[in-house]
Amino acid sequence: MLRIAVVGSGPSGCYTAQGLVQQHPGALVDVLDRLPCPYGLVRYGVAPDHEKIKSLQDTLRSVLEHERVRFLGGVPVGPEGVPVAQLRELYHAVVYCVGAATDRRLGIAGEDLPGSWSATEFVSWYSAHPDAATDGFLTGARSAVVIGVGNVAVDVTRMLARGTAELSPTDIPHAALTALAASRVSEISMVGRRGPSQARFTTKELRELGTLPDTEVRVDPRELAMDPACADPGSLPAPRRRNVEVLRDWAETPARTARHRIRLRFFLRPVELLPREGRVGAVRFERTAPDGAGGVRGTGRFEDVEAQLVLRSVGYRGVPLEGLPFDPATGTVPHRAGRVLRDGAVAPGEYVAGWIKRGPTGVIGTNRPCAKETVASLLADAAALERAPVPEEPVTALRAAGIDPVRWEGWRAIERAEAELGVSLGRGTVKLPDWRSLMNAAQGGGR
Repeated sequence: MLRIAVVGSGPSGCYTAQGLVQQHPGALVDVLDRLPCPYGLVRYGVAPDHEKIKSLQDTLRSVLEHERVRFLGGVPVGPEGVPVAQLRELYHAVVYCVGAATDRRLGIAGEDLPGSWSATEFVSWYSAHPDAATDGFLTGARSAVVIGVGNVAVDVTRMLARGTAELSPTDIPHAALTALAASRVSEISMVGRRGPSQARFTTKELRELGTLPDTEVRVDPRELAMDPACADPGSLPAPRRRNVEVLRDWAETPARTARHRIRLRFFLRPVELLPREGRVGAVRFERTAPDGAGGVRGTGRFEDVEAQLVLRSVGYRGVPLEGLPFDPATGTVPHRAGRVLRDGAVAPGEYVAGWIKRGPTGVIGTNRPCAKETVASLLADAAALERAPVPEEPVTALRAAGIDPVRWEGWRAIERAEAELGVSLGRGTVKLPDWRSLMNAAQGGGR
């Protein structure tokens, strides 16, 4: 038997586990996660109103229910849990699929003012991540600025404009639903430092903004005109061409009265968050212009945009895991085809997949070929790895170290508790939002 630990139960971890058991008849895979719940960003990063994407959980579930795969939740790896060196002694191989756990920062004055948050913090709140801030995002806010023009920026912009009727049928935690229902935010600006033709959102996500009830989407035609590519979008790659076409339609649509107004802004670079009454009150932007080489240059002209809520969505970044090598320049673990490199040499039995391997790029499906490469490397090494002695039952060693994993039955108990909570609130399934309620539910189902 080949015993393998996969650290992380998101798409990259599940695709890795799937490849291992499909291609090696003797592989036994334990999928470890710090949280008591599986699925990673599919559970805690996909917006609650995106039911089709969230249905990917069914695919991941089939992997975790395979007879040679075990889910072991509530197992932190690192200084506060199982040290990397000890984990390596319990398994023939360990694959780290730990993602990119933090946000890139703007590096500007005022970034840490009250009312300024990373988009990930906001997403974690409305997705019921147990580590999320409990509340306070919308307190006193009438206008919001979202910095960034990728799909996460579109998600948080859309959620700010969603109404109770659209969100109540989802699994959004009840406190977040209540806060969003009471929100006074009516003006939302989503701002990018480059032009419309270089925005990173997908057309499908972008178009959703135009379908929101009682919401007007505005685009400044002067900012479209600043982008040379917008004059002849036919020369752009198809995804960017479609984006420009949608934006041009909105720029030509007459203004109307609506409860929410979303402004898509371009060629504005944030330079400072301005305080008012002890919290953020506005964002100062410098107007940029195309530099002729695909980038932008500053113009020395500035514009202040009012905002009592600022959500920064400028990308993710991997963080070091104590005991593993780390390249701070790329935010990834050095590797060769998924094999971890220590001081330039392959570390036997240690592998990576997902964002911690390649950086925060691609969509969920990009994790399949990434995991496939890592699985191929591991299985090529399998004969040598299997010769090392490992414990018959790793869970025994985990419990001896004071860690009592949440097994699949515990996760199913959490699912039942969330369904029961929804019934009690007159809704569908509603996520449990904190560690205590999750662990109490898991213990009720057995661990």
